[in-house]
Amino acid sequence: MRLAIDYTSALRQAAGIGRYARELVDAILATPAPHDFVLMAATAGLSQHWRREQARLQGLAAVPEQLRFRGLPLTDNWVARLWQRLRVPLPAESITGGVDCFYSPDFVLPPLRSRTLALLTVHDLSFIRHPETFTPALQEYLQKAVPRSVARADFILADSIATQRDLVELLHVPADRVTVLYSGLSAGFQDTPEADERARLKTRYGIGARPYILTVGTVQPRKNYIRLMQACDPLIASGNLELVIAGKPAWLSEPIVEAAAERPYTRLLGFVADADLPALYRQARAFAFPSLYEGFGIPVVEAMACGTPVVGSAVSSIPEVVGDAGLLVDPLDIAGWREALRRVCEDSDLRADLRARGLSRAPQFSWARAATQWLELIAKIA
Repeated sequence: MRLAIDYTSALRQAAGIGRYARELVDAILATPAPHDFVLMAATAGLSQHWRREQARLQGLAAVPEQLRFRGLPLTDNWVARLWQRLRVPLPAESITGGVDCFYSPDFVLPPLRSRTLALLTVHDLSFIRHPETFTPALQEYLQKAVPRSVARADFILADSIATQRDLVELLHVPADRVTVLYSGLSAGFQDTPEADERARLKTRYGIGARPYILTVGTVQPRKNYIRLMQACDPLIASGNLELVIAGKPAWLSEPIVEAAAERPYTRLLGFVADADLPALYRQARAFAFPSLYEGFGIPVVEAMACGTPVVGSAVSSIPEVVGDAGLLVDPLDIAGWREALRRVCEDSDLRADLRARGLSRAPQFSWARAATQWLELIAKIA
């Protein structure tokens, strides 16, 4: 088959869906398969980055001769305007050439010719479950564009059983059209510390002088960081503990930033490079993931792989990912979060137990396994 993949999110987004798309595509290309691949991306302003990425992908592809690239000289915002807001009926095949199947890893599909099969990943339906955590403009866009793409897709990938259930319940998708494909664990996330990592974290981020509770994720309302700060207030009041938030500020982040600024021992690091994340996890006393809703929650797997005890929200996909390897708390229960984090920070036996459970569970999530499953679905489509 000739397969096209929308690589725009992988090219333009450092974290979140961008990382998902890069890791999955890397693993797919590294797996020998009898297919030709065309990677399409909105490349305006990123010509050098796009050339570097092409060279990287050619280097890891099992069969480089099967790989082609097509750039669209627009930004991702302009592509969204043309294809999703204005609905200009220019088919993606005018860029990729004729293909048997088009795959989008990022919620929405471009216009496609009627004979092209459409495969779509929907990571979550948070814009329906928690519309209050989005700006009105973004929420309106997602409410229109995602259900429209879901209705057009021949097959849908969901990040978790929880997201599969939401697709069936909220968008009335037949269950047999949805396949659960779990995310994997990126290379470098393991529990053996590097010799200088504590000093490196102190130099680059000014942390490590005190034990800290870590959370990782984009700074926006769905991540529930203000309640986490409130839960941590009594724990860090003595100055012997810090709360560290690693993530880039996004929409509606101003109240979160202000709440952090009012707390001397809460640190907003902004975006943290992938190379520094494993050390950040390993040096943490505990990892907190208080999100109101997640389609999967890659940081949970990363924390477990680094041997960091996990406290996560008891909602959506998070219990599915954590299993018995962490403590689970209602995300609205501030007192419950305070007690769970206090237990993990003060009880060395509990920390050791959660560490061992996490290290055992994390390898169950593999990008190689995800790629194999993706290719099996393509074989089924063929």
